[in-house]
Amino acid sequence: MMDNKTFDYINLQSGEELKEKVLENVKSNISFKGSNLWILVCAIVIASVGLNVNSTAVIIGAMLISPLMGPIVGAGFALAIYDFELLKKSGFNLLIATFASLLVASIYFYISPFKVAQSELLARTSPNIYDVLIAFFGGLVGVIALTRVEKGNPIPGVAIATALMPPLCTAGYGLATGSSSYFFGAIYLYLINCFFICISTFFIAKYLKYDPIKTLNKKFEKQIHYGISLLILVMVVPSFYLAYNLLQKQKYNQKVEQFIADEFTNKSYTLIYKRTKFNTIPKTIELAFLTKKFSESETKLLNKRLLEFGINNTVLEIIENNKELKGEILNEINGQNKTLNEKDILIDNLQQELNDYKITDIETLKEIAILFPELKNVSFGKHQFSTKTDSIKVKTVILYQTDNKIKVDIEKIKSWLSQKLHTKEIVLVKNI
Repeated sequence: MMDNKTFDYINLQSGEELKEKVLENVKSNISFKGSNLWILVCAIVIASVGLNVNSTAVIIGAMLISPLMGPIVGAGFALAIYDFELLKKSGFNLLIATFASLLVASIYFYISPFKVAQSELLARTSPNIYDVLIAFFGGLVGVIALTRVEKGNPIPGVAIATALMPPLCTAGYGLATGSSSYFFGAIYLYLINCFFICISTFFIAKYLKYDPIKTLNKKFEKQIHYGISLLILVMVVPSFYLAYNLLQKQKYNQKVEQFIADEFTNKSYTLIYKRTKFNTIPKTIELAFLTKKFSESETKLLNKRLLEFGINNTVLEIIENNKELKGEILNEINGQNKTLNEKDILIDNLQQELNDYKITDIETLKEIAILFPELKNVSFGKHQFSTKTDSIKVKTVILYQTDNKIKVDIEKIKSWLSQKLHTKEIVLVKNI
């Protein structure tokens, strides 16, 4: 059994503030009018500037002064003590805070001349299981700190960890730029944070045994209890289902990244496009490479390799690097933290064209020197020739020097080069 001394170390009742005082403090931080609304607006502008200039320090400063956690914590306490009025007030003020934040952030990003999505902004568009863990445990710390006589340092840390401000600002950026993926991704993250902070608050309030409110109308009190109990069920069950789905998605992404690293990155294939479609049946992984081409048999083999990495119900599609793909690649890059841009695609197209006219077969040059010693200073490359029909034909041109006294068997050399270079379009030119 646990002795009293050991129990004191983990006892949350130790150092607890009076419950009446805690609830009074919670209720006073719910309202968004007057100074609280002004502070919120200022915090939103600061956070938007931080996201705009990609400054982590500025974003942290905005989170420290933001009063957004007030109504969320209030909702958690309201659920725990069956206080319908407190729940209604918390929900209403949270809606006001949310809409005010979205409006201010949208206006800022609309008038801002700098609309490039930086890494700090992009990080708030794709929620994962870690965001759930941060929100839940950050909420636990915040509520525990609120119920202490001595508040200490956790509250500022919770404001930073739970990060309610940046997703709202990112959603405002999505509205200002007309990007639905940014807006819905950021709002999704914001809602995850709100839900799990609220749930962690509910659990701590229940654990500390905050008394449910009493009313004179017992029938109405019973209806409130049933209504809020149903609301708790509606919040908790989907939230944990959401957390489970995000966990499965995180595991899936890790397997995909390991597959890409082992099969492509470690073999020095330059990946320029990657997209995973989770909403299709089966799931789809689309990849495109800078220069590497895959045959149909190679693609089938790679699809079989997916199963070895535990990636089930998934199809791998290799997209050839062509001009139609260029626009899609650039759009994908705009939604992710990539450095590839239009210039890189243009360089690759030029490189492809150069490869069509360049021969780097050093072994052939060495063999020519051995088999045809009468040829000196041999060089070759591909050139365009116009024809009588105004079409363009590409031929391999061989430049050589030789002693005028030595007879050169041109047809024999052409025949050998045709077999070696796999082309009949060969022209030998004596370089004087």
